[in-house]
Amino acid sequence: MRKVQILDHVILLLGVFFMVTPVALAFMTSTHDAITIYKEGIQFLPGDKFLENYETVLFRAGGFTKEVDGFVMLMNSMILGFGFAIGKIIISMIAAYAIVYFRFPMATFCFWIIFATLLLPLEVRILPSYEIVQSLGLVNTYTGLIVPLIASATGTFFFRQFFMSVPDELLEAARIDGAGPWKFFKDILVPLSQTMIAAIFIIMFVYGWNQYLWPTLITTEESLFTLVRGIKQIMQVWVGAQIPALNEAMALAILAIVPPVLIVVVFQSWFVKGLVESDK
Repeated sequence: MRKVQILDHVILLLGVFFMVTPVALAFMTSTHDAITIYKEGIQFLPGDKFLENYETVLFRAGGFTKEVDGFVMLMNSMILGFGFAIGKIIISMIAAYAIVYFRFPMATFCFWIIFATLLLPLEVRILPSYEIVQSLGLVNTYTGLIVPLIASATGTFFFRQFFMSVPDELLEAARIDGAGPWKFFKDILVPLSQTMIAAIFIIMFVYGWNQYLWPTLITTEESLFTLVRGIKQIMQVWVGAQIPALNEAMALAILAIVPPVLIVVVFQSWFVKGLVESDK
């Protein structure tokens, strides 16, 4: 038994090593100047340009218009991440609530139609989605970035399974007390779903934060660029004697990693509890 535990820990430590090493190397590299990185490649030791590089990517306006800095892109990524997460949770909870408790004809069939949309990734439906957004005049807006993608089959599935595990006695007790559908949803189901909401929030926040294709298609104004787009944008800017700003790209990549990591760390216990807890 002891040997099995040691082997398990060794495997876990190896996994941590393979996951953390690229991030650590990116951070070390981000503290050097562009010339050093261009000449010597990835750096294994910290340099002396930490404050300068991170101040540059956060507060120095750049890009083609020379009007947008990393802080603006950070705020755009935050808006996109939180907008995705909150919007998907609201839509998914309402859809799951209707499927489970209203018991309308073909409710199960409707659920499986929703679930089947998992087979249609964004790349498949991106052209009709863009056409609709453009016809509504939502290009280069936060609404156009967030609203078209907030429907979530994954969230609907998780909340449906959770609602199905809630005892029917709660519904009967709510009816006896005179609670209507909205009051039952707001005062009973939502508080019971806190751990599930936290778990879905983490998944959807990271999904929205890492979006690249959709923001690239919908936004042409640099004031709406996200951090993920900003990394690509920096790689298109040349400094000095045709040397790419690799240090700034690495620094921006590190900044793009920090918020999702913080979200996962803060909600970690709720995330695990929401996914594995069976005693609802």
